[in-house]
Amino acid sequence: MANNKHKSPITILQDIEQRSRSNAFSLPQQTAIRSEWIGIGFRLGNQRMVVPLDEVTEILTSFSMSRVPGAKSWVLGIANVRGNLLPIMDLAGYLRGERTKLRKTSRVLVVDHEDINAGLLVDEVLGLRHFPEENRLPGMIETDISVSPYLDCAYRIDEEEWPVFSMYKLARSPLFMQVAV
Repeated sequence: MANNKHKSPITILQDIEQRSRSNAFSLPQQTAIRSEWIGIGFRLGNQRMVVPLDEVTEILTSFSMSRVPGAKSWVLGIANVRGNLLPIMDLAGYLRGERTKLRKTSRVLVVDHEDINAGLLVDEVLGLRHFPEENRLPGMIETDISVSPYLDCAYRIDEEEWPVFSMYKLARSPLFMQVAV
C-alpha cells in the first residue's frame, strides 16, 4: 500500500484491472443448441408410442360417462367435461378390437381437431418425452398393422423406438367417424 502513494491514479486502476483479469473466472462455454421434438408418451397394450404435444388438448384421469345406445363397441360413452359433452373412445378397441381394461393407470387423451372433439382411452400415459431431432428415424418402423395408418414417423432414444401416433390422422379417418352399428 505504501507503494501506491507514489503511483498515478491511472497506474493504480491499470494494476487493479490486471489483477482482476488474472483472477476472474472465464465465461461458460456456449454449447450448440439442439433442436428437440416433444411429445406425450403413452402405452397401448404392450406398445409404447408418442403423440405430438400440440395434438392433445387435455389428459383426463377420472371421468364418468353415459353409454350411447346403437354405437360400436369401442365407443365407451359420452362424458360431461366441464359442461361440454365429450365422446370417449377405446383406442385399442378401435384399432385392434380389444377392450382396454380400466385400471388406475388408464387415461383419456383429448383431441380437438377440425370440429372433432373426442377422448381416447389408453392404458397409461408415460409423460413428456423429449427427442433430439437427430434421433428421428428416416423411415417407418415395423409395428402393428392396425396402428401404421396413423403413424407419422418414429424416434429412437436409449435403444428404444417410439412411433409417433397422429391424433389428427385418426380424427380425419372416415372409419373413426363411423360410430353407429
